[in-house]
Amino acid sequence: MRKPEDELTDLEQRGLLRGLRPIRNPDLPIVELQGRKLINFSSNDYLGLSQHPILIEAATKALRDYGTSSTASRLICGSLEIFHQLEEKIATLKKAEAALTFANGFVTAMGVIPALMSKGDTVILDKLAHACLIDAAKLSGATLRIFPHNDLNKLEKLLTSSNGRTLIVTESVFSMDGDLCPLSEIVKLKEKYGALLFLDEAHAIGVLGQTGQGLAEKLGLQDQIDFQMGTLGKSLGSAGGYLASSRSWIDLFINKTRSLIYSTAPPPSQAAASLAALDLLNSPEGIERRGRLKTYSDSFASPTPIIPKIIGENRSALAASDSLLKSGFLVPAIRYPTIPRGTARLRITLSAAHTTENLNDLKEALALL
Repeated sequence: MRKPEDELTDLEQRGLLRGLRPIRNPDLPIVELQGRKLINFSSNDYLGLSQHPILIEAATKALRDYGTSSTASRLICGSLEIFHQLEEKIATLKKAEAALTFANGFVTAMGVIPALMSKGDTVILDKLAHACLIDAAKLSGATLRIFPHNDLNKLEKLLTSSNGRTLIVTESVFSMDGDLCPLSEIVKLKEKYGALLFLDEAHAIGVLGQTGQGLAEKLGLQDQIDFQMGTLGKSLGSAGGYLASSRSWIDLFINKTRSLIYSTAPPPSQAAASLAALDLLNSPEGIERRGRLKTYSDSFASPTPIIPKIIGENRSALAASDSLLKSGFLVPAIRYPTIPRGTARLRITLSAAHTTENLNDLKEALALL
Protein backbone atom coordinates (compact mmCIF):
# COMPACT_ATOMS: atom_id res chain seq x y z
CA MET A 1 0.00 0.00 0.00
CA ARG A 2 1.22 3.51 -0.87
CA LYS A 3 2.45 5.39 2.21
CA PRO A 4 2.00 9.13 2.76
CA GLU A 5 5.72 9.44 3.51
CA ASP A 6 6.52 8.09 0.04
CA GLU A 7 4.22 10.60 -1.62
CA LEU A 8 5.71 13.46 0.40
CA THR A 9 9.21 12.38 -0.58
CA ASP A 10 8.19 12.30 -4.24
CA LEU A 11 6.73 15.81 -4.00
CA GLU A 12 9.89 17.09 -2.35
CA GLN A 13 12.12 15.56 -5.02
CA ARG A 14 10.08 17.28 -7.73
CA GLY A 15 10.14 20.65 -5.98
CA LEU A 16 6.40 20.48 -5.35
CA LEU A 17 6.25 20.04 -1.59
CA ARG A 18 4.13 22.65 0.16
CA GLY A 19 3.62 23.60 3.78
CA LEU A 20 1.74 26.12 5.89
CA ARG A 21 3.68 29.09 7.26
CA PRO A 22 2.03 30.83 10.23
CA ILE A 23 2.02 34.59 9.74
CA ARG A 24 0.83 37.56 11.74
CA ASN A 25 -0.71 40.55 10.02
CA PRO A 26 0.06 43.53 12.27
CA ASP A 27 -0.58 46.36 9.82
CA LEU A 28 -1.27 46.28 6.08
CA PRO A 29 0.74 45.75 3.95
CA ILE A 30 3.13 44.34 6.57
CA VAL A 31 3.04 40.69 7.65
CA GLU A 32 5.20 39.00 10.24
CA LEU A 33 6.75 35.62 9.47
CA GLN A 34 8.95 33.89 12.04
CA GLY A 35 9.58 37.17 13.77
CA ARG A 36 10.48 39.06 10.57
CA LYS A 37 8.38 41.89 9.18
CA LEU A 38 7.84 41.60 5.43
CA ILE A 39 6.10 43.63 2.74
CA ASN A 40 3.25 41.41 1.59
CA PHE A 41 2.99 41.01 -2.18
CA SER A 42 1.06 37.73 -1.99
CA SER A 43 -2.41 38.81 -0.82
CA ASN A 44 -5.56 39.14 -2.94
CA ASP A 45 -6.68 42.04 -0.74
CA TYR A 46 -6.37 44.35 -3.74
CA LEU A 47 -8.03 47.36 -2.14
CA GLY A 48 -6.61 46.83 1.34
CA LEU A 49 -10.05 46.57 2.95
CA SER A 50 -9.55 43.51 5.17
CA GLN A 51 -8.53 45.65 8.14
CA HIS A 52 -10.68 48.66 7.34
CA PRO A 53 -12.42 50.04 10.45
CA ILE A 54 -15.76 50.33 8.64
CA LEU A 55 -15.77 46.59 7.82
CA ILE A 56 -14.57 45.70 11.32
CA GLU A 57 -17.32 47.79 12.91
CA ALA A 58 -19.98 46.26 10.66
CA ALA A 59 -18.84 42.75 11.52
CA THR A 60 -18.64 43.59 15.21
CA LYS A 61 -22.16 45.01 15.25
CA ALA A 62 -23.46 41.89 13.51
CA LEU A 63 -21.77 39.73 16.12
CA ARG A 64 -23.68 41.63 18.81
CA ASP A 65 -26.96 41.54 16.88
CA TYR A 66 -26.89 37.99 15.51
CA GLY A 67 -24.26 36.11 17.51
CA THR A 68 -21.41 34.06 16.09
CA SER A 69 -23.25 31.48 13.95
CA SER A 70 -26.16 31.07 11.58
CA THR A 71 -26.72 27.71 13.36
CA ALA A 72 -28.09 25.78 10.37
CA SER A 73 -28.51 25.53 6.64
CA ARG A 74 -30.40 28.47 5.18
CA LEU A 75 -33.24 26.11 4.22
CA ILE A 76 -33.61 25.01 7.84
CA CYS A 77 -33.34 28.14 9.99
CA GLY A 78 -30.20 29.90 8.81
CA SER A 79 -31.55 32.34 6.22
CA LEU A 80 -31.08 35.46 8.26
CA GLU A 81 -32.30 38.80 6.97
CA ILE A 82 -28.76 40.10 6.49
CA PHE A 83 -28.07 37.46 3.81
CA HIS A 84 -31.11 38.60 1.86
CA GLN A 85 -29.94 42.22 2.13
CA LEU A 86 -26.52 41.23 0.79
CA GLU A 87 -28.02 39.29 -2.11
CA GLU A 88 -30.32 42.15 -3.07
CA LYS A 89 -27.32 44.48 -3.04
CA ILE A 90 -25.24 42.15 -5.23
CA ALA A 91 -28.08 41.64 -7.69
CA THR A 92 -28.53 45.40 -8.06
CA LEU A 93 -24.82 45.99 -8.61
CA LYS A 94 -24.55 43.12 -11.11
CA LYS A 95 -27.72 44.29 -12.94
CA ALA A 96 -29.24 40.85 -12.39
CA GLU A 97 -32.68 39.80 -11.17
CA ALA A 98 -31.36 37.90 -8.18
CA ALA A 99 -28.25 36.59 -6.42
CA LEU A 100 -27.30 33.81 -4.05
CA THR A 101 -24.41 33.82 -1.58
CA PHE A 102 -22.23 31.00 -0.28
CA ALA A 103 -19.49 30.42 2.29
CA ASN A 104 -16.72 31.00 -0.28
CA GLY A 105 -16.03 31.02 -3.99
CA PHE A 106 -14.96 27.38 -4.23
CA VAL A 107 -18.23 26.02 -2.84
CA THR A 108 -20.15 28.44 -5.06
CA ALA A 109 -18.78 26.80 -8.19
CA MET A 110 -18.87 23.29 -6.70
CA GLY A 111 -22.54 23.71 -5.90
CA VAL A 112 -23.89 25.69 -8.83
CA ILE A 113 -22.30 24.00 -11.84
CA PRO A 114 -23.39 20.45 -10.86
CA ALA A 115 -26.88 21.83 -10.16
CA LEU A 116 -26.91 23.36 -13.63
CA MET A 117 -25.26 20.63 -15.69
CA SER A 118 -25.64 16.83 -15.85
CA LYS A 119 -24.88 13.79 -17.97
CA GLY A 120 -25.66 14.49 -21.61
CA ASP A 121 -24.75 18.19 -21.31
CA THR A 122 -21.49 19.86 -22.33
CA VAL A 123 -19.20 22.13 -20.34
CA ILE A 124 -16.63 24.02 -22.44
CA LEU A 125 -13.87 25.35 -20.22
CA ASP A 126 -10.83 27.58 -20.71
CA LYS A 127 -7.68 25.54 -20.02
CA LEU A 128 -6.43 28.01 -17.39
CA ALA A 129 -9.71 28.26 -15.47
CA HIS A 130 -9.53 27.95 -11.69
CA ALA A 131 -9.48 24.53 -10.03
CA CYS A 132 -12.96 25.02 -8.54
CA LEU A 133 -14.43 25.45 -12.03
CA ILE A 134 -12.65 22.37 -13.35
CA ASP A 135 -13.63 20.23 -10.36
CA ALA A 136 -17.22 21.44 -10.51
CA ALA A 137 -17.48 20.58 -14.20
CA LYS A 138 -16.14 17.07 -13.52
CA LEU A 139 -18.54 16.60 -10.61
CA SER A 140 -21.52 17.54 -12.77
CA GLY A 141 -21.16 14.46 -14.97
CA ALA A 142 -21.42 16.57 -18.12
CA THR A 143 -19.01 16.06 -21.01
CA LEU A 144 -16.01 18.29 -20.34
CA ARG A 145 -14.31 19.95 -23.32
CA ILE A 146 -11.24 22.16 -22.91
CA PHE A 147 -10.13 24.96 -25.23
CA PRO A 148 -6.60 26.45 -25.19
CA HIS A 149 -6.39 29.63 -23.17
CA ASN A 150 -8.46 32.39 -24.80
CA ASP A 151 -8.50 30.49 -28.14
CA LEU A 152 -11.71 31.67 -29.78
CA ASN A 153 -11.31 29.49 -32.88
CA LYS A 154 -11.12 26.33 -30.79
CA LEU A 155 -14.00 27.51 -28.61
CA GLU A 156 -16.20 27.97 -31.68
CA LYS A 157 -15.21 24.56 -33.02
CA LEU A 158 -16.23 22.95 -29.72
CA LEU A 159 -19.53 24.83 -29.74
CA THR A 160 -20.41 23.39 -33.15
CA SER A 161 -20.21 19.84 -31.77
CA SER A 162 -21.63 20.24 -28.26
CA ASN A 163 -24.60 18.25 -26.99
CA GLY A 164 -27.41 18.98 -24.54
CA ARG A 165 -27.31 22.11 -22.44
CA THR A 166 -24.01 23.84 -23.27
CA LEU A 167 -22.14 25.98 -20.76
CA ILE A 168 -19.05 28.07 -21.52
CA VAL A 169 -16.99 28.61 -18.37
CA THR A 170 -14.22 31.18 -18.09
CA GLU A 171 -12.70 33.79 -15.81
CA SER A 172 -12.65 37.50 -16.52
CA VAL A 173 -9.24 37.96 -14.85
CA PHE A 174 -7.11 34.82 -14.73
CA SER A 175 -5.73 34.39 -11.24
CA MET A 176 -2.22 33.22 -12.09
CA ASP A 177 -1.53 35.29 -15.21
CA GLY A 178 -3.47 38.49 -14.54
CA ASP A 179 -4.70 38.66 -18.12
CA LEU A 180 -8.28 39.09 -19.35
CA CYS A 181 -10.60 36.86 -21.31
CA PRO A 182 -11.90 38.15 -24.68
CA LEU A 183 -15.33 38.59 -23.18
CA SER A 184 -17.05 40.50 -25.98
CA GLU A 185 -16.12 37.82 -28.50
CA ILE A 186 -17.14 34.99 -26.15
CA VAL A 187 -20.54 36.61 -25.65
CA LYS A 188 -21.02 36.76 -29.43
CA LEU A 189 -20.15 33.08 -29.73
CA LYS A 190 -22.43 31.96 -26.93
CA GLU A 191 -25.33 33.86 -28.51
CA LYS A 192 -24.54 32.50 -31.98
CA TYR A 193 -24.66 28.90 -30.75
CA GLY A 194 -27.33 29.22 -28.06
CA ALA A 195 -24.98 28.40 -25.20
CA LEU A 196 -24.97 29.66 -21.62
CA LEU A 197 -22.04 31.64 -20.19
CA PHE A 198 -20.63 31.26 -16.67
CA LEU A 199 -18.17 34.07 -15.87
CA ASP A 200 -16.00 34.02 -12.75
CA GLU A 201 -15.20 37.63 -11.82
CA ALA A 202 -13.38 36.74 -8.57
CA HIS A 203 -10.23 38.71 -9.39
CA ALA A 204 -12.03 41.50 -11.27
CA ILE A 205 -14.36 42.74 -8.54
CA GLY A 206 -13.00 46.00 -7.15
CA VAL A 207 -10.43 46.10 -9.94
CA LEU A 208 -12.30 46.67 -13.21
CA GLY A 209 -15.47 48.51 -14.20
CA GLN A 210 -16.87 51.96 -13.60
CA THR A 211 -18.22 50.96 -10.19
CA GLY A 212 -15.75 48.13 -9.58
CA GLN A 213 -18.08 45.31 -10.65
CA GLY A 214 -15.64 43.64 -13.02
CA LEU A 215 -14.94 43.10 -16.70
CA ALA A 216 -18.58 42.56 -17.68
CA GLU A 217 -19.42 45.99 -16.28
CA LYS A 218 -16.39 47.58 -17.93
CA LEU A 219 -17.54 46.28 -21.33
CA GLY A 220 -21.25 46.94 -20.74
CA LEU A 221 -22.10 43.24 -20.95
CA GLN A 222 -23.60 42.44 -17.55
CA ASP A 223 -27.07 41.84 -18.97
CA GLN A 224 -25.64 39.33 -21.47
CA ILE A 225 -23.89 37.09 -18.94
CA ASP A 226 -26.09 34.21 -17.79
CA PHE A 227 -24.19 33.51 -14.58
CA GLN A 228 -21.95 36.07 -12.87
CA MET A 229 -19.89 34.48 -10.13
CA GLY A 230 -17.54 36.27 -7.77
CA THR A 231 -16.01 36.35 -4.34
CA LEU A 232 -16.22 38.70 -1.38
CA GLY A 233 -12.89 37.69 0.14
CA LYS A 234 -10.45 39.38 -2.24
CA SER A 235 -10.90 43.06 -3.12
CA LEU A 236 -13.88 43.33 -0.79
CA GLY A 237 -11.85 42.27 2.24
CA SER A 238 -14.49 39.95 3.72
CA ALA A 239 -15.35 36.35 2.80
CA GLY A 240 -17.90 34.45 0.77
CA GLY A 241 -18.91 33.72 -2.80
CA TYR A 242 -21.93 34.70 -4.86
CA LEU A 243 -23.77 33.97 -8.07
CA ALA A 244 -25.95 36.55 -9.83
CA SER A 245 -28.44 35.44 -12.47
CA SER A 246 -32.13 35.46 -13.39
CA ARG A 247 -34.75 34.88 -10.70
CA SER A 248 -35.72 31.50 -12.13
CA TRP A 249 -32.14 30.22 -12.18
CA ILE A 250 -31.54 31.37 -8.61
CA ASP A 251 -34.77 29.70 -7.47
CA LEU A 252 -33.64 26.48 -9.12
CA PHE A 253 -30.22 26.68 -7.43
CA ILE A 254 -31.88 27.14 -4.04
CA ASN A 255 -33.58 23.80 -4.65
CA LYS A 256 -30.66 21.90 -6.22
CA THR A 257 -27.34 23.30 -4.98
CA ARG A 258 -25.97 20.81 -2.48
CA SER A 259 -23.31 23.15 -1.06
CA LEU A 260 -26.14 25.50 -0.06
CA ILE A 261 -28.70 22.94 1.04
CA TYR A 262 -26.41 20.80 3.16
CA SER A 263 -24.07 23.40 4.69
CA THR A 264 -24.52 25.61 7.71
CA ALA A 265 -24.84 29.18 6.44
CA PRO A 266 -21.81 31.46 6.90
CA PRO A 267 -21.64 33.59 10.06
CA PRO A 268 -23.79 36.72 9.74
CA SER A 269 -20.79 38.91 10.57
CA GLN A 270 -19.31 37.82 7.24
CA ALA A 271 -22.34 39.13 5.37
CA ALA A 272 -22.25 42.38 7.33
CA ALA A 273 -18.62 43.02 6.44
CA SER A 274 -19.39 42.27 2.78
CA LEU A 275 -22.28 44.73 2.74
CA ALA A 276 -20.05 47.41 4.24
CA ALA A 277 -17.37 46.72 1.63
CA LEU A 278 -19.84 47.02 -1.24
CA ASP A 279 -20.99 50.39 0.12
CA LEU A 280 -17.39 51.51 0.56
CA LEU A 281 -16.44 50.48 -2.96
CA ASN A 282 -18.04 53.55 -4.54
CA SER A 283 -17.57 56.02 -1.74
CA PRO A 284 -14.99 58.76 -2.36
CA GLU A 285 -12.47 56.67 -0.44
CA GLY A 286 -13.27 53.54 -2.42
CA ILE A 287 -12.97 55.37 -5.73
CA GLU A 288 -9.61 56.77 -4.63
CA ARG A 289 -8.37 53.30 -3.66
CA ARG A 290 -9.46 51.83 -6.98
CA GLY A 291 -7.69 54.64 -8.81
CA ARG A 292 -4.52 54.13 -6.80
CA LEU A 293 -4.56 50.41 -7.54
CA LYS A 294 -4.88 51.11 -11.27
CA THR A 295 -1.92 53.48 -11.12
CA TYR A 296 0.14 50.77 -9.43
CA SER A 297 -0.90 48.18 -12.04
CA ASP A 298 -0.09 50.59 -14.87
CA SER A 299 3.41 51.03 -13.44
CA PHE A 300 3.96 47.31 -14.09
CA ALA A 301 2.33 47.60 -17.56
CA SER A 302 -0.38 45.20 -16.40
CA PRO A 303 -4.17 45.46 -16.86
CA THR A 304 -4.66 44.01 -13.38
CA PRO A 305 -2.82 43.90 -10.03
CA ILE A 306 -1.65 40.33 -10.68
CA ILE A 307 1.93 40.33 -11.99
CA PRO A 308 3.42 36.95 -12.98
CA LYS A 309 7.18 36.56 -13.32
CA ILE A 310 7.64 33.30 -15.21
CA ILE A 311 10.73 31.34 -14.20
CA GLY A 312 10.03 27.84 -15.45
CA GLU A 313 11.67 25.31 -13.17
CA ASN A 314 10.19 24.60 -9.75
CA ARG A 315 13.33 24.87 -7.66
CA SER A 316 14.41 28.05 -9.42
CA ALA A 317 11.07 29.63 -8.60
CA LEU A 318 11.41 28.56 -4.97
CA ALA A 319 14.92 30.02 -4.85
CA ALA A 320 13.70 33.32 -6.29
CA SER A 321 10.91 33.48 -3.72
CA ASP A 322 13.41 32.75 -0.94
CA SER A 323 15.73 35.47 -2.25
CA LEU A 324 12.91 38.02 -2.11
CA LEU A 325 12.04 36.81 1.39
CA LYS A 326 15.57 37.58 2.51
CA SER A 327 15.19 41.05 0.97
CA GLY A 328 12.01 41.65 3.00
CA PHE A 329 9.24 40.71 0.54
CA LEU A 330 6.63 37.96 0.75
CA VAL A 331 6.13 36.78 -2.84
CA PRO A 332 5.01 33.17 -3.39
CA ALA A 333 6.42 30.65 -5.84
CA ILE A 334 3.54 29.11 -7.80
CA ARG A 335 4.01 25.63 -9.21
CA TYR A 336 2.17 22.72 -10.78
CA PRO A 337 -0.67 21.72 -10.40
CA THR A 338 -1.83 25.30 -9.82
CA ILE A 339 -0.28 26.16 -13.18
CA PRO A 340 0.92 24.04 -16.13
CA ARG A 341 4.19 22.13 -15.80
CA GLY A 342 7.27 24.10 -16.77
CA THR A 343 5.71 27.50 -16.00
CA ALA A 344 6.67 27.90 -12.33
CA ARG A 345 6.62 31.56 -11.41
CA LEU A 346 6.52 34.29 -8.86
CA ARG A 347 3.00 35.63 -8.44
CA ILE A 348 3.15 39.27 -7.38
CA THR A 349 -0.08 40.91 -6.28
CA LEU A 350 -0.49 44.63 -5.75
CA SER A 351 -2.73 46.37 -3.24
CA ALA A 352 -3.95 49.89 -2.65
CA ALA A 353 -2.42 49.39 0.82
CA HIS A 354 1.06 49.45 -0.71
CA THR A 355 3.03 52.65 -1.06
CA THR A 356 4.95 53.84 -4.10
CA GLU A 357 8.11 53.21 -2.09
CA ASN A 358 7.06 49.58 -1.53
CA LEU A 359 6.65 49.10 -5.28
CA ASN A 360 9.94 50.76 -6.15
CA ASP A 361 11.79 48.64 -3.60
CA LEU A 362 10.23 45.49 -5.03
CA LYS A 363 11.21 46.44 -8.57
CA GLU A 364 14.80 46.90 -7.45
CA ALA A 365 14.80 43.50 -5.76
CA LEU A 366 13.27 41.82 -8.83
CA ALA A 367 15.99 43.32 -11.03
CA LEU A 368 18.63 41.53 -8.94
CA LEU A 369 17.13 38.05 -9.38
